[in-house]
Amino acid sequence: MDLSPVAHHLALQSGVVTRAQLLRTGLAPHDVRRLLRRRELVRLHPGVFVDHTGEPTWLQLAWGGVLLHWPAALSHTSALRGTDGPGRRSEDGAPIHLAVDRQRGLTAAPGIRLHRTVGLDGKVLWNATPPRVRIEEALIDVAAEASHDFAAISVLADAVQARRTTAARLVVALDGRARLARRQFLRAVLLDIDQGAGSVLEHGYLVRVERPHALPRARRQASAVGSIYRDVVYEQVGQIVELDGRLFHDSAQRRNHDLDRDLDAAVARLGTVRIGWGQVFGTPCRTADRIGRLLRARGWDGRYRSCAECAD
Repeated sequence: MDLSPVAHHLALQSGVVTRAQLLRTGLAPHDVRRLLRRRELVRLHPGVFVDHTGEPTWLQLAWGGVLLHWPAALSHTSALRGTDGPGRRSEDGAPIHLAVDRQRGLTAAPGIRLHRTVGLDGKVLWNATPPRVRIEEALIDVAAEASHDFAAISVLADAVQARRTTAARLVVALDGRARLARRQFLRAVLLDIDQGAGSVLEHGYLVRVERPHALPRARRQASAVGSIYRDVVYEQVGQIVELDGRLFHDSAQRRNHDLDRDLDAAVARLGTVRIGWGQVFGTPCRTADRIGRLLRARGWDGRYRSCAECAD
């Protein structure tokens, strides 16, 4: 049977179509049954069909969930997967997250997780294919529900570093949430990121090493020569702290770039130390003690202190 009357729906919805859409194009119920018998359409959900017999793609599963629970939109990690496009496969096999109006009494289909949302219309890009909540809303949701603070910071900082959004936009989205897990914590993280602590490692150094141990306030992402930026600079004593997140970008080119920066610092008679994930998140108190002693050796006359987490 000719499917050309529904070609528009199939093209727009990645090969997924609803019974109601089929009937609106002029097909009769017996035509729909014939298409199913011939396997030209296959049931994905009650009243929702896909136009092939193979394994449905993630995008087809997403469309199936949206159409089954319409009006609905991808949310949480599913919205991020939809924004990133087919190159991101981390959500393949995971439940499809959907935002629906808070007042609707729905039961989620298998493989779908529903999130009842206040002010749904204002948070959704309805013209997206498939519709999804705005990236800022999705990021806030994912960060709020993260298993621990480090994961929450990572969600926000990584998105800002990748220029998928800005810290300022995320703050606006966060301020629109009256009740949210980690709300004050997330707001503080975003404000720090907006002020230049633009990575998980930088933020960790700021709030786990520098601040709680009363180390002097450093400049962050300070411009040096040309396009070179220093992570943390204690200008009063000429000490640089480079935060080495090599866990995520280990390469010969990156290593060569780091060595060049250290050499330039030495020429300028600046001291440079490199610390990584273990020093910031594994032993922040020990790191603070060593940074404090280093700064004092270079002429800082202040006093650093123990924090509530430091061993006696």
